[in-house]
Order: sequence, then structure tokens, then C-alpha cells
Amino acid sequence: MAFYHHRRKIGGLMKAIVFDLDGTLIDSAADIHLAGNKVLAAEGLPPVSFEQSRGFVGHGAGVLIERMIAAVGADPARHAAMLAQFLQHYETAVHQTTLYPNVQNALTALQKDGWALAICTNKPVAPTRAVLAHFGMLQMFPVIFGGDSLPTRKPDPAPLLATIAALGNLPALFVGDSEVDAETAHRAATPFALYTEGYRKTAVADLPHHAAFDDFAALPDIAAAWWSRRNP
Repeated sequence: MAFYHHRRKIGGLMKAIVFDLDGTLIDSAADIHLAGNKVLAAEGLPPVSFEQSRGFVGHGAGVLIERMIAAVGADPARHAAMLAQFLQHYETAVHQTTLYPNVQNALTALQKDGWALAICTNKPVAPTRAVLAHFGMLQMFPVIFGGDSLPTRKPDPAPLLATIAALGNLPALFVGDSEVDAETAHRAATPFALYTEGYRKTAVADLPHHAAFDDFAALPDIAAAWWSRRNP
């Protein structure tokens, strides 16, 4: 099982926030686009556009490569080889990735307010850790579940439920940006806060959520309000 876990950093905390990564904390679409087109070029295939690549994000690296193969008419039998190439590039693809505004300040404030922080993403664990380390945030997340941690990925609820279990089954709020995240939270019966500035394609009103926000500066107050309602 590929996941990252520092149990000693959770002890004594009473509440948790689990975050998606791509489209939620970070905008990695440019690096994903670059890594994917490197694979296509190595295969002698035409590139995909940035908008195409961005639309492929959300269901894990394997599905992204499937969609790229379909987009350029490549041989599906090349999937495993192309995925391996992509993952090799992806582990160091951090230099065009950016944090969304106010993410760092929000995470620091949440930690100070006693929240345990975790990651539940469909991104594999190695590139997840690499990009968090790049931004100096790896140690903020004692639990990280990636797309290669379990046999299933989001929107199956198992990764989110496993993340919460690794946190000691603390009461948890899930924060994400997409249809996949909204479905995951719904299926896991976990309250969901929707970040509206990520990779979502569906109208906000059409996605199940307990709160929605467009600036991470608002998240500490949203989390505090949820905790107060839960513990009047």
C-alpha cells in the first residue's frame, strides 16, 4: 500500500480536514500537460492541447493516459508503456505548478486551530509528496492517500474512508474541487466543502456540498462554522 503516514503528528487532535490536491490546493494543469506531451512526442504522436489535457484530469494517471491515447488515436496496447513514461516525468513535474491564492496561510491557520490535515488524491503518492515538498508543505500532512494507495480510486469512497481511518476516525470535513470529489464525499457520507476555482465542469448548484468558497482565506471560518454546528 503506497501511502504516507506519521501517526505521532495526529495524537491529541480532535478534528480533521482532508484535501484533494490537483485543482484544490495546487494548479498543476501546466505540468500535467507538459508531462503528457513529452510521452506523446516520445511515441511519435501529436500533442494534445492544454484544454484537452486539463479536461482529462481527475480520475488518476491511468485514466489520463487512456484519454490522451483516445484523443490522438494511438494504439491502446501502448497504455502500460506510456503510463510508465508519464509517471517518470510526473514525479519531477513541479516547476509550472502553483498554489492557489491563500492556500499556505489557510493551512497554517487551520493547524493553529487544532485541525489534523490530510490528503486524499487520485495523483500517485510519489508525485504528490514531491509537489508538497516543493512547496515546503509535506510535513503539514501526516496522512496522504494517493491514486496508487488502494485498488480503487475516487469517486469510490474507499480512499477517503481509509484516509479518515488513518487519522484515527476523527470527525472530518473533505475539501475538493470537482465532480469526482463531490461524488466521493457523498458516497462516503462525509461533509464536503467545494473550492469553486479548480477543475470543475458542472455548475456549483448541481454538485452536492455543505459549503462552497472561491478563496482559501474563507476556509478557516467555514471549517470553524461546520465544527460549531456539529458540536453546539
